[in-house]
Amino acid sequence: MHQSFLDHAERRYLKMALALCAAAIALYLWHDPRSPPNGGTWLGYTLGGIGAALILWLTALGIRKRSYASALGTVQGWVSAHVYLGLSLIVVATLHAGFQFGWNIHTLSYALMVVVIVSGLVGVVLYRRFPEQMSRNRAQQTQAGMLEEIGELDARALRIAKQLPPEFDAALRANMIGTHIGGGARAILSARDRSEVALPGAPPVGNAGQGRMLEWLGGQLSRSADPERSRLINDLLSIVGARRVLLRRLQRDARMRGWLEAWLYLHVPVTFALLGALIAHVVSVFLYW
Repeated sequence: MHQSFLDHAERRYLKMALALCAAAIALYLWHDPRSPPNGGTWLGYTLGGIGAALILWLTALGIRKRSYASALGTVQGWVSAHVYLGLSLIVVATLHAGFQFGWNIHTLSYALMVVVIVSGLVGVVLYRRFPEQMSRNRAQQTQAGMLEEIGELDARALRIAKQLPPEFDAALRANMIGTHIGGGARAILSARDRSEVALPGAPPVGNAGQGRMLEWLGGQLSRSADPERSRLINDLLSIVGARRVLLRRLQRDARMRGWLEAWLYLHVPVTFALLGALIAHVVSVFLYW
């Protein structure tokens, strides 16, 4: 049975994260420095060292995911630790700072850490939902396979159109040309269908979900008095209907992949910014404190 990375090893890393938070809180409450709590006390240095070590270790997940021959635990275990120990950083770093914040590199490091953690939580939601949904949506087909099937449907439709008046061939070709999958970031992330079609004797109009093309074919069918012509138009309706299903699957697939890539474009650069700020924070502490 499939086990989520959140449940890995009976939630071992959740227990470790809770134990770390409990120990940090207990030490903070027990600690009684002469000055207000801050990162310059022995406890502040201790928690700061733990927090810095955790940040450096957690960023190593990207390396571990690409080290297929590594024996340093499973990728699922690393992801589980990444999530739970990453969340514990909020407690550790806040107590390290002693709730002392200002307009300086130290607070910038803290703010970037919070952004990384929050974006990480978004990533947890996305990666728990989308991979399974993508698998169901693809129905054991690849993106290339779905595109190939659409091409085969188009070829069948054009062969049928040769047995009908020329406007059918023109309408079908216009439908193929006007079909849009993907586009800009907004179109991809919303799975918005921007397809158009220029039907015979009419200007281009929106054709989201192949709706306008199906409507036109339905009108041609309702006006047909020839049984053979009606049969051929019915075949075209079935083909365009199957085409619509595949296009919707491709658009949903692009939307989910787009959200996962958009998350990476936020999470990874901010993580590197955090590493830079962390180095500046540590160097400034040892030089000027």
